[in-house]
Order: sequence, then C-alpha cells, then structure tokens
Amino acid sequence: MRVLVACERSGIVRRAFAARGHDVWSCDLAPAEDGSNRHMVCDVREILNDGWDLLAVMHPPCTRLCNSGVRWLSGPPPGRTVDDMQAELREGAALFSDFWNAPIERIAVENPIMHRHAKALIRNFKPHAQSVQPWQFGDGETKRTCFWLKGLPPLVPTHPEKPATVVARVWRMPPGPDRARERSRFYPGIAAAMAEQWGDWAIDQARAA
Repeated sequence: MRVLVACERSGIVRRAFAARGHDVWSCDLAPAEDGSNRHMVCDVREILNDGWDLLAVMHPPCTRLCNSGVRWLSGPPPGRTVDDMQAELREGAALFSDFWNAPIERIAVENPIMHRHAKALIRNFKPHAQSVQPWQFGDGETKRTCFWLKGLPPLVPTHPEKPATVVARVWRMPPGPDRARERSRFYPGIAAAMAEQWGDWAIDQARAA
C-alpha cells in the first residue's frame, strides 16, 4: 500500500509500515528525527489528494479539542485570551475535519477524547471506534489512546493481559522544552500492530475484490 503517516516526526509508525514492505511516507511541519529521506516537511493537507491507500494521523494538534483542556476555553491561562482559545479550537477542529474527510479509502486518526464543542465543529463527525492502552501491545505504559477509523477494523491487542506493573510516564513528565514532543511520541508496539493488522487486512480485502 501507499501509506501516509501524518503529524509524525519520530518515524516510529513510518518504520513499522516500512518493515512490512509498504510504500510509506511521513509528513510534519518539522524535519524527521531520524533524518529519513521518506519524510516530507510541509502542511500535510497539501498532499492528501496524492493517491494514498491509507492515511494514519498520529497525534495531530489536539490541545483545544480534548476534554482535559476544555476549561481553558472559558478561563484561558495567563497571557492568553478567550479569543485565542476559540481560534485554536477552530483551527484544531478544521484540521481534524480535513483528515477525517480526506479522499482516502482507509483512515485512522489518533486523538484523546473530545469535548462537545470540538465535536460540533467537525464535519461528518462520528465517535471514536476504539480506545487502547500501550500495555495492551507490549509497551508497558498506561495512556488512553483513541482511534477514529474509516475503512479499517479496530486493532486487536497483542498483549491482552495487563502486566503487574505499568508506568504512567506521560502524566509524570516534568515541564520542559521537549515536553510536548515527548508526550506526543507514539508507541512502537501499537505502531507494529497497526502495520501488521491494518496492512494485512487491506491486502486481503484487495485480493478478495
């Protein structure tokens, strides 16, 4: 398949699909951390019409869309205004809408649970298809990850039994210049499951057709 991994600079999901033999490219406004020549630096919306078979959107900007940040819409943090918060909400919802309504047969968008104000702004909104935990795929951490899926089946956990010890690394992360980037870093175990399960499923569907 031709796979586009949007909003990713780490290369974690790109490498997982590449390991399964797919023609995969990542795209972000920042360069790839691994220096890959299969990474495009641009607004991903510029290339959504380039004939992709699968779009995997990994952690698009979600600060104003998620439930955990809804309080800032009416009571903004110091130095910000309500107008700032509302503008960022509209921008985030517009980006999610462009991904969700892209002309691509198979779409997966990762995002936290959304509040009702965000849902109302997204074109053709549907509830997320599933939520998973990293430990269900061997990554040993806890962080609820939701997927909005179109043309794809839910992921099947590869490690269904919860281990005795899991780490809430993301929630314990201290403030710092790299905090946002590290919080959004995707999990290799989930990425491997995506590449195997969705890749194989799509190939089987194509053969059946």
